[in-house]
Amino acid sequence: MAALPFAKVQGLGNDFLVVDLRPGRPAAAVTPSPLDPTVAQVLCDRHFGIGADGVLAILPGERGDARMRVINADGSEAEMCGNGIRCVAKMLYETDPSLRRPVLRIDTGAGLLECAIDADGQGRVRSVAVEMGRPRLTRGEIPVAGPAGERVLRAPIRCGDRSFAFTGVSMGNPHAIVFVDDAAADLLALATKYGPGIEVDPLFPRRTNVEFARLRDGAIDVVVWERGVGITLACGTGACATAVAACLEGRAQAGREIAVNLPGGQLSITVRSGSDGAEPSYSGVLMRGPAQLVFQAEVDPAPLGHFAKSAG
Repeated sequence: MAALPFAKVQGLGNDFLVVDLRPGRPAAAVTPSPLDPTVAQVLCDRHFGIGADGVLAILPGERGDARMRVINADGSEAEMCGNGIRCVAKMLYETDPSLRRPVLRIDTGAGLLECAIDADGQGRVRSVAVEMGRPRLTRGEIPVAGPAGERVLRAPIRCGDRSFAFTGVSMGNPHAIVFVDDAAADLLALATKYGPGIEVDPLFPRRTNVEFARLRDGAIDVVVWERGVGITLACGTGACATAVAACLEGRAQAGREIAVNLPGGQLSITVRSGSDGAEPSYSGVLMRGPAQLVFQAEVDPAPLGHFAKSAG
């Protein structure tokens, strides 16, 4: 059986297996496909597999340079991944000579997104600035149960022994952001304890990502419980959604670059003002951050599946 070539790439510690499944690429001919949820689970397993937060598949782009699909570590599919798209842009730029240009257009479940490349003199990508598109703010768009046209601003939610107020934002995938004003509170502990319950609350028909955030010295500290993954060192869409929520709640100002500190490092987020009557509106979000290649290798996924089943 042919081995599957892949690249292990990370953005602020949010790590992925990037596989190029475009026609003519070696990975495209390998079976079983890494797009199979069971195969993705095996590959991402940190004990019996390679270990990753998800699989990023590069596919032909009908309306851009390429298309990205995101398979989470639990085998579910995400509409979008902010750290992931920077990793995909890096690999496209560095491995495909026909795509070595300043801006790449990558199609995602959240739409066609432009990625501006910052590369060194040797053609290595240092950082990527992604136009993440317009944040979705209504219950119907996110989605959150309730009147479809209503925004979700400091809405109450109960999880276990605690009640929280969350603001809902979609960056192509759903997010529930909880701001914590207690300077002594442990954001990681809160996300670890309450993230799993909030993720699957009936309010969220597609489940949700959960952010616990706090303002500190003009920046935002945030820990993310990622839907289908769990606690991650970073989440690009989560950082964007948190910055938007901060603007909605009057904690930050649109039009200025906001530093968002995640356990794995810092992303720079700019929320662009829009116009939508009396309510605050935002025309787009720019995310800027790094992407780094860890290693490239090949793997036969079939034996990994046997090991995982044996352990179960």
